[in-house]
Amino acid sequence: MNNNEFRKGVIQPVECFKEGWEIIKNDYWLFFAISLVGMLIGGVSMYILVGAMMCGIYYCFLQKIDGEPASLDGLWTGFSYIMPSLIVTVFIVVPVFVMLGIIYTPIIMAAVMGSKLSPDELTQLLVGAFAVDFVFILFMTCFHTLLIFSFHLIVDRKLGGIQAMLTSAKAVWNNLSGIAGMIGVGILLSIPAMLTCGIGVYFLLPIMLAGYTVAYRKMFPKIGMNYNPPPPNAYQG
Repeated sequence: MNNNEFRKGVIQPVECFKEGWEIIKNDYWLFFAISLVGMLIGGVSMYILVGAMMCGIYYCFLQKIDGEPASLDGLWTGFSYIMPSLIVTVFIVVPVFVMLGIIYTPIIMAAVMGSKLSPDELTQLLVGAFAVDFVFILFMTCFHTLLIFSFHLIVDRKLGGIQAMLTSAKAVWNNLSGIAGMIGVGILLSIPAMLTCGIGVYFLLPIMLAGYTVAYRKMFPKIGMNYNPPPPNAYQG
């Protein structure tokens, strides 16, 4: 299997999360620390290092799933992929900030400058902004879903940023029902976590990341592993 090949129809959403939990549960607090530290560094760096941190996080999860020991030191491996990961980050983050600026700048300017908008005009402005915002959120959710395995591919298959995004999009598109099911399950799991004032999300994060990494490994088996057994007649005699 080469770097761009992937398997189809192998994603069972609930099973991926179950398998991910079984794999990391004995080292849960280690992966909690890896996820939290990586996210914090990505955030304080104004998202410049978020791609490198995601590569480091997934490197650790892939190590564990592939039967190798994982450690917090593996997080720093992400810095080896800073350039290709930065390309993916730009495609993910920049459109969000640009669109938010387009949507909310008129509202902010009207408030700051004391615009004499009538109640009807203000209502139309707000409704229009929220409508555009909803459409944009829907579009970006679909777009980000297509790129969801880009960082895995950079680390695991050593692909460049653009090639990783294209390969991820193709793999997701060909396993769309399974990935959509995983997103649905993830939303259901997130609801009780959000009810704890968002604190539960941090504890749920390692399980979510493990589930998606299991799904990735099912589509992109480790290079050198044989996932296609020989036919029964190969053993005759």
